[in-house]
Amino acid sequence: MAAPASATYFSVVLDQAKEDLARRGVPIFDFGVGDPIEPTPPFIRQALIEALDPVSQYPTIVGQRRLRQAVAGWARRRLDVTLDPDTQVLPAAGSKEAIFHLPLAVVGSDEKRRRIVYPSPSYPVYDGSARYSGCIAHPVPLSESNVYRLELEALGEAVLRETRIAWLNYPHNPTGASVDLDYLRRQVEVARAHDILLCADDCYLDLYFTDEPPPGVLQVTQTGVLSFGSLSKRSGMTGYRSGYIAGDASVIAALKRARPNFGVGSQDFVQAAAAVAWADDAHVAERRAIFRAKRDRLAVFLTERGYVVSGSQGAIYLWVRVPIANRELFFARLLEHGIVVSPGESFGQAGEGYFRLALVPSLDQINQAIAIWSQITF
Repeated sequence: MAAPASATYFSVVLDQAKEDLARRGVPIFDFGVGDPIEPTPPFIRQALIEALDPVSQYPTIVGQRRLRQAVAGWARRRLDVTLDPDTQVLPAAGSKEAIFHLPLAVVGSDEKRRRIVYPSPSYPVYDGSARYSGCIAHPVPLSESNVYRLELEALGEAVLRETRIAWLNYPHNPTGASVDLDYLRRQVEVARAHDILLCADDCYLDLYFTDEPPPGVLQVTQTGVLSFGSLSKRSGMTGYRSGYIAGDASVIAALKRARPNFGVGSQDFVQAAAAVAWADDAHVAERRAIFRAKRDRLAVFLTERGYVVSGSQGAIYLWVRVPIANRELFFARLLEHGIVVSPGESFGQAGEGYFRLALVPSLDQINQAIAIWSQITF
């Protein structure tokens, strides 16, 4: 079957814009793609080096037990839940591939319910996953008025009866909005009543700007739910491609049967680095403080200039309203001066009228960008 037609992935568009700026010799302040520049902690890099065996062999899909134990240990410390590392945890080559491949493992060819519900704006992989697997993509518009919460019950019986998978993502990319445990309980209740596999993209659970850490769906239940996590932003390991899938043992078993067809096991040396990363919380607290300092600096500047900063309670992003009616002019003027941001519509139609700032540049670079931004007229 031919791949479905789709818009160019937004990161490709941003890369093209940055290449044009570089050719013109314009200094670039890249708030576009969320790829942090803080170094991977030395102890993680050392673990990878020490695990480089002279002979390289295929990794297994179930992964190293020490990695599964490390993920379970993190879940115990962070969420106060107990996961069986043998039946409830599965390593992944980053959460993106795990999210993308999920329908291929759990939505059979004879499955009548083929609707996949996900938020809009959102990480584009939910939409791509649905379309490439032959499912029905069902974006649910979020807004400031509903505090960027996807309420399953509001979808109505007709939609819920056709839904096989529903995605939640908090702290939310791109808005940075967060939720409480009562919200997660409500979504679990609705999903359970309609036999929907409730999936939580938990990549930003450890990155938040609030006093209390945000909750995870595994704190509500481990039946009928999956949590997808990643070390990319948490531990500065975007290039390592390492994440996890955890939760319902029966669904994990189905994934163990399906995933060998995809060939997505992380290299053994990456798994060794991942194991020590999940076992340590101190470096995450340090990174969280760095992102918070960047977030606060930008939020103060934008607020003082009259911009409306919305959500932005977690993840590594600021979500901001475009201050003028002519969005194209606004983004073009920023680009002229080397300031790269992600237009809200890059994350779905519901993002129109906003832009996302990824907290990637250093604090010094942010101050330089602010000095330039403050002189731009729109």
